[in-house]
Amino acid sequence: MKKFISTVRNIFSIEDLRVRIVNTIGFLIIFRLGSFVVLPGVDPSKLGGAPEGIFGLIDTFLGGAFSNASIFGLGIMPYISASIVLQLLTVGVPYFQKMQKDGESGRKRISQITRVLTIGITVAQGIGYITATILPTGAVMIDTSLFMFSSLVLLSAGTMFCMWLGEKITEKGIGNGISMLIMIGIISRFPGALIAEGLEKGSSGMLLLIIEALVLFFVVVGVIALTEATRRIPVQYAKQVVGGKVYGGQRQYIPIKVNASGVMPIIFAQSLMFVPALIAQIWAGENDIANYIGTTFSDFTSWQYNLLFATLIIVFTFFYTAITVNPEQIAEDMKRNGGFVPGVKPGAPTGEFIDSIISKITLPGSILLAAVAILPALAIVAGVGGEFAQFFGGTSLLIMVGVIMDTLRQIESYLLMRHYEGMMKSGNVKGNSSDYQVAS
Repeated sequence: MKKFISTVRNIFSIEDLRVRIVNTIGFLIIFRLGSFVVLPGVDPSKLGGAPEGIFGLIDTFLGGAFSNASIFGLGIMPYISASIVLQLLTVGVPYFQKMQKDGESGRKRISQITRVLTIGITVAQGIGYITATILPTGAVMIDTSLFMFSSLVLLSAGTMFCMWLGEKITEKGIGNGISMLIMIGIISRFPGALIAEGLEKGSSGMLLLIIEALVLFFVVVGVIALTEATRRIPVQYAKQVVGGKVYGGQRQYIPIKVNASGVMPIIFAQSLMFVPALIAQIWAGENDIANYIGTTFSDFTSWQYNLLFATLIIVFTFFYTAITVNPEQIAEDMKRNGGFVPGVKPGAPTGEFIDSIISKITLPGSILLAAVAILPALAIVAGVGGEFAQFFGGTSLLIMVGVIMDTLRQIESYLLMRHYEGMMKSGNVKGNSSDYQVAS
């Protein structure tokens, strides 16, 4: 406890870090307040409440703004969709690949294209959001055409404002701004979920609540281990004499993450899980097979649903890792800089070696990721409340752990730069070692 108090004192004794933390808190408060500002013309008392399925996942990311019909009802999600599209284009389209390699000017052009695409996606998603989730509830109190126009303008402005908040957090705050906005939306649901779980269990169920809390603690520890686990590939750099000085000759490491794809496979898989039930509805009625499929895949706690969900996650993990981690490019960069893996020839053999390492660690990583994704369903089957069970795994927990660890690393770097003792006893947050200097 004494060490913790000393660390907090050190954090706030650094003026730049203190200002950044205060700025971050201020921007996050603005974001949370905006999630309660309802679109003009909507009667909040007639809204349908928290949605389910993919809409429920979006509502969790936005801290309830989606179900509140807020001006931040789409939040930062259109920007994330646009960023994913551009990321895929930079992998498969030569024009965007060249743009990405153009340095700062190329990144600025990609950023501009992302912003324009964000506006288009916001309008498209806004139309679906209004027609599918607001209008059917009968909560609109003004003319439908006027409401549609005004809401699209406000939703687009809200998304752009959220983008601005995220950029300001990155620039003047601490951590990645976009990720921080998503994390605060998820965390905002935790106190209510915990209180609801306690009320549901009652005084006689306090022991069960304590057991659930302990299980949640160990799940979080396991997710941290999965997020931070890396396979370090040693890289030796040859010595070079330049101007009478010797450079290189050092051994560094390429850190290949066990879970290199992050939460993207879960998001991709989640977006496809409504398809079986949707197709079954088309042939529903007298068709017993269609009725069975519709009923089974509408229940996310069924073993059939979770088996398909886990399989899709494993497939998408391999797919996303393959398009984001390029072993040939890593090998080429190493060769250009005079680096080589001990015992492996530079060039193509190094690329094949790195590719084999990635293949070996991706399989267990994908299985563990799938296990984390289906933990909420297992928790519900075990008797945990539906809202509280969402924190036992899935996308929410992975995002929270990833963002918190990244923020801790940034705070740690400030402390070590000012020669303060870090937040860990060793003075180093795991995964922030000086060994990890070679970018993949």
